[in-house]
Amino acid sequence: MRVGMMLGYAGGFSQAVEELGDFERAGLDIVFVPEAYSFDAVSQLGFIAARTTTLQIASGILPIYSRTPALTAMTAAGLDFVSGGRFTLGIGTSGPQVIEGWHGVPYDAPVGRTRELIEICRLTWRRERLDYKGRYYRLPLEGGTGLGKPLKLINHPVRERIPIVVAALGPRNVALAAELAEGWQPIFYFPEKAAIAWDAPLAEGRATRDASLGPLDVIAAAPLAIGEDVTGLRELSRPFFALYIGGMGARGRNFYHDLACRFGYEHEADQIQDAYLAGRKDEAAALVPAELVEKTSLIGPDGYVAERLAAFRQAGVSTLNVTPLAASHAARVADIERVRDLAG
Repeated sequence: MRVGMMLGYAGGFSQAVEELGDFERAGLDIVFVPEAYSFDAVSQLGFIAARTTTLQIASGILPIYSRTPALTAMTAAGLDFVSGGRFTLGIGTSGPQVIEGWHGVPYDAPVGRTRELIEICRLTWRRERLDYKGRYYRLPLEGGTGLGKPLKLINHPVRERIPIVVAALGPRNVALAAELAEGWQPIFYFPEKAAIAWDAPLAEGRATRDASLGPLDVIAAAPLAIGEDVTGLRELSRPFFALYIGGMGARGRNFYHDLACRFGYEHEADQIQDAYLAGRKDEAAALVPAELVEKTSLIGPDGYVAERLAAFRQAGVSTLNVTPLAASHAARVADIERVRDLAG
């Protein structure tokens, strides 16, 4: 299994990037940079590329609606160039609150748009002219001035196949990821329950997967702390679960709430949502099932973490995207070294 990490920079971005060198030397394989309604991920990924040498870098994720497909392809090619072929394009749909509220564009046809964006990116990286007639994207634009021309990328990309990772939860988008992408990034990955939510759509997508893509890279996230006295750190994830299950979307249009229900937590998910939407966030956090908090983490003694790693591996995970929680930088680096050894 590869070991990755989502870049956190509560203490400052420059400091976090300086510390990445230590994680790189400790065996970290890949770092993911998020993009919500925050600083953009692209400028930060370019900065990281200049400060690292072997570490893979990935967007985690770029929303598909916030850039045109051609700009997404250009950006990926540019980041792959400045990093010497170390970039992975992570994409996802985000949700209506962000896409319509922050970007001001309609949140429509997420599955169809994702498919067409992937196709356009790969045409661009092969330096083919963008003469594309999809349902959602038509290049050149039809109508308008009538002066649009089918163009191709001026530069020669480092690679014509930059890895694409799709963050997906719903069955149709998961099937799409398994069919078209190099990797798939779910959320709330509970190894013992993952099959309930995702086995059928993964099988559907893999049935028509091009063999040249190779095996699907399954990227699961988990908080990390190794030690005899660290189990209390599991509680830190409760507000995260409460935010997503309870507040990341409207009632009846919350993908994370739906996922918790598929895991068998229908009653708890409704309670969390009721409390969160009523402003009782602490209560919502307290309602998150202890089993969900525990089994999605790598927090505990060495033997426990080894057992959970085996469970993730058995469930098909090939990249673990960890969040080190130890109190000091040295301890976080040590935990990365240890989980790297245990992951093999």
